[in-house]
Amino acid sequence: MITVLVVEDEEITAEANRIYVERVPGFRVAGVARSGGDALRFLRHTPVDLILLDLYLPDMHGLEVCRAVRAGGLLCDVIAITSARDLAMVRSAVSLGVSQYLLKPFAFAALRDKLTRYAAFRGEAGEIVGQGDVDRVLGTLRGTGGELPKGMTQDTLDTVAAELRNRPEGVSAQAVGTAAGVSRVTARRYLEYLVERGVAVRFPQYGGVGRPELLYRIPTER
Repeated sequence: MITVLVVEDEEITAEANRIYVERVPGFRVAGVARSGGDALRFLRHTPVDLILLDLYLPDMHGLEVCRAVRAGGLLCDVIAITSARDLAMVRSAVSLGVSQYLLKPFAFAALRDKLTRYAAFRGEAGEIVGQGDVDRVLGTLRGTGGELPKGMTQDTLDTVAAELRNRPEGVSAQAVGTAAGVSRVTARRYLEYLVERGVAVRFPQYGGVGRPELLYRIPTER
């Protein structure tokens, strides 16, 4: 079993994250910490494989927790969870050994995908023969292994996802297509892909004449 420490100051969110983790086969929550100090005290006597770490904690920033973990010689991995969309923050997290980065709000499927990739990464065994092996193993963890359906690109998917984040009230496939520079049909394909993965939801907007317009948004579930 892969043991996990959930670090989250909001009680409801901490409990939701605990439940989410334990719904993924092969994972067990070893503990829940509500602050950075609690997390570090827990780790002194209970080693874990993975920390699910909220970056905004009441007593210290999550990146300070990462620094303390590394300074203490602990070998656990970290998935950072935050609502911050500052690229400098992402760079800092990567430099401190954060293996994955999950943006709030997220649905269970998004976290499940991160954990599944992490489990596959840990399960890799054997000897590295060449650069292709390195790229393949890292691709398993980062999600860059060409797993998108045929005809879809990561750049366009990122643009579609960004448009959803910028329009929390909901957005149509036509509007997403205009923003991404693709047709409405193509935009809808990307949006439906995100719906299938639990990253987006679709809902009808009533009020006009005729059939209601179908909109997409990021789910409010955390």
